[in-house]
Amino acid sequence: MAQTTLLLVEDEPDLVDLLSFNLERAGYRVESALTGEDGLQTARRLHPDLVLLDLMLPGMDGLEVCRSLRQSAELRDTPVIMLTARGEEQDIVRGLELGADDYITKPFSTPVVLARIKAVLRRAADEAEPKRVVEAGGVRLDADRHEVTAEGLEVSLTATEFKLLTLLVSRPGRVFTRQQIIDTLHEGFAAVTDRSVDVQVVALRRKLGPSGPRIETVRGVGYRFRA
Repeated sequence: MAQTTLLLVEDEPDLVDLLSFNLERAGYRVESALTGEDGLQTARRLHPDLVLLDLMLPGMDGLEVCRSLRQSAELRDTPVIMLTARGEEQDIVRGLELGADDYITKPFSTPVVLARIKAVLRRAADEAEPKRVVEAGGVRLDADRHEVTAEGLEVSLTATEFKLLTLLVSRPGRVFTRQQIIDTLHEGFAAVTDRSVDVQVVALRRKLGPSGPRIETVRGVGYRFRA
């Protein structure tokens, strides 16, 4: 089996050394870059399986790197995990809206980084094979039949609730900003606002019963489904 390749774009040499050591010990191949420009060039050359991307980089910052990756036909599906300092809430939101798959706030522990990498890689593999039936966290969603069960019990959802649940359950663990949810729900439905998204989430939680708390609020950012 080919070794999974990670690209670490981070401008703190000590952190690069620490992360590289631990990631390589976990079995990954690691390449690194200290600037956004070098990171983008390395990604184009390397085609990594996942990018760990610091937001605060000299020159081209992490947000611009993420935007460039998503605009590239060859790299747009490459999973990206943002590394961000605490308090950069707006940058986290912007990064997720640009297409980042997850974020980790500094300081962080090695086990957390490894767990997030495994989760994002697993989601990326699942998303490469579209499924009409999705199961996660006790919830089973059948897109063709437009049916949902939670802990084995049938759940009746509105069209909007079904579309929202499909988005969340199809990518468990991924954080979706309210704007991303609005963009998903808007097509074919009446005007959607931040407030209406919150109302839909409250209704979904209630209808899903014991599985409802799996729809978690990520403060200041949006929502995710915990598998």
